[in-house]
Order: sequence, then C-alpha cells, then structure tokens
Amino acid sequence: MKKKSTFIGIIIGVIAVIAIIQYFPNSNNSDNVVIKKPTSGSNTAQIISQTQSNSNMTNSNMTNSTSQTPIKRWIKVNENVEGRIEIVYVPIDDYLFKVDYNINAQKEITGKTISLNPIFNDFYNQIGFFAKPADAVVIYPLFTQAAYNQNGFYDYYGKKCDSRCLTVDISTEIIPVYQTSASSYTILKLLNYDVVTDVDVDKNPNILQKYKKVIVLHNEYVTQREFDAITNHTNVIYLFPNSIYAKVQADYNNNTITLIRGHGYPDSSIDNGFDWKFDNSDFEYDIQCNNWQFQSIDNGKMLNCYPTFRILLDKSLLLSIAQ
Repeated sequence: MKKKSTFIGIIIGVIAVIAIIQYFPNSNNSDNVVIKKPTSGSNTAQIISQTQSNSNMTNSNMTNSTSQTPIKRWIKVNENVEGRIEIVYVPIDDYLFKVDYNINAQKEITGKTISLNPIFNDFYNQIGFFAKPADAVVIYPLFTQAAYNQNGFYDYYGKKCDSRCLTVDISTEIIPVYQTSASSYTILKLLNYDVVTDVDVDKNPNILQKYKKVIVLHNEYVTQREFDAITNHTNVIYLFPNSIYAKVQADYNNNTITLIRGHGYPDSSIDNGFDWKFDNSDFEYDIQCNNWQFQSIDNGKMLNCYPTFRILLDKSLLLSIAQ
C-alpha cells in the first residue's frame, strides 16, 4: 500500500485521551473528530497548556528553539513510556505546522490535526517533495499498530491474558498514534514523502531498493523478511529508537501477526528478537530530544532520542532528515 499526499490535515489519535486544559487561548474546537479510544497497554499522556514559561521548562525541558523570549503557550505532556512517566514541555508557538487540538465537553484532548502552515512554504519546499518525485520512503509501522491494540501483545505482557493475545489482527487502515510515530508519519506524508507499510515490505522486500533513502519510524515489530530488507539497504534513517526490536510472523490468509521472539518472549532474558547489535532502545525514554544527534551505523544513521514532539518545531532536525 503506497500512498502520497500533497495537502492538508491528517487527524492523529492522541494516545493520551485523559488530558486537562487549564488555559488554551485561541483554540479551535470546531471539528468533531471521533478517534479510537486508548487500547490495552497503550501509553497515556496528560496535556496541560501553560500561560508562560517557568524555570522547569526553560532549564530542564524543551525550550524555545528560536529565541530566549518567554513563551506564553506551552503544552505539558506526561507520557507513560514502557512504564516510566516522562514529562516534556512543548512550546506550541514554535510549531512549524498548524496543529489543532480537539477538546471534548470534559476538557479532554481527544485528538489533534496537523496540517501545513502557509507561512512556512519556503521551508517546506526545502525539505519536501513538491516539485520532483520522492527518492525517500517512510515505512509506516502497521505491525506495531496491531501489537498495541486491545487484547494484543501488551495485554499479554501485563498478564491480562494468555498467549492467545500474541496473535493479533493486522489493521486494514492506518491509525496513527503515539506508538506508531503519529506526528512524524503525518509530517513526512504532508511533505510528500512516499509511504509504504510493514505489509508492503514483508510481501515485497525489494520495494525499498527503489529509493535512495529509507526512513524507519517506531517499527518496533517486524518480520524477518522486513528486518533483512531494512538492514540490507545502504542508506537508512532510523528515526525512532526501539525500532526493529521484536520478531513477528505474518499470516496473510488470516490477516494476523504472531510474536515469535523478543520483548522478553519466549524467555525473559531475550530483549531484541533479532539480536541486532545496533539496538538503541534505551533512548526511547528521551522524549525531550534537547540534545538530539544522528549516530552513524553500518547502513545509515540513528537518532538518539524519541522525536515525537521535537519534530513539530525543530528546523535543523527536519533538514537533517531531508539531507
């Protein structure tokens, strides 16, 4: 399934549907958006806007990347990352894209919409594919999306069900959420990067050879064929830590995947299911990405943090991905 987009807003389900808004000036709540409720094992986040910066924000969390002027609008995110609560303050006035949050009657954030902001068109032309065919492709983590669904792998990990939860249906549609690199996927798609899914790569591993550059998102669960296709490509950007972490097997007759090895299965001593020497899963806890950098490996480069929030406002990061 290969998709391109030249436009507009993509609705993203925010895994944190329990969010309290204390102050949100100029918010646009006109869109009525129905999103998927959090599933078993999903991350949760509390998003709170702040009226001004404080010492915690400016000293130890995400700060204004363009000036030292105190920012009046912040979003405080409490994200549950594999059982650890990580906090990041995101300056929404620094966004390089138009982001609208959908808020229900209980003042809960139920989703967000990301679209291109015309004032940044010159910049988009530098980093996107608007005047020429894309020579870079993004792999959307459809298998990871399935793994995090209700009655899926994370219910098994949490001892809420038995091994029957280690076989899950593959979704027939893309539903971007935190675990599937929602913001990054949406931004790259808006910039006209080509997109394929885990299914596309598993069925036709040679599809990646059509491109000069392959961008791996939080593709945590992949098949052996997909792992081989990715690691044999000569120019891969591993944009998210904890990618190609656990091995699954796909059954397209039943449209399912089954966990085979990794993430403590079938033995608790097993971490990376492929015994991949470049596994960098420890970096997934750094959701602030203040000191991001790409590190070179045999077939490309890896980012040393989880860029879900940083990618919304950091020109240097977007330029590095493009170049």
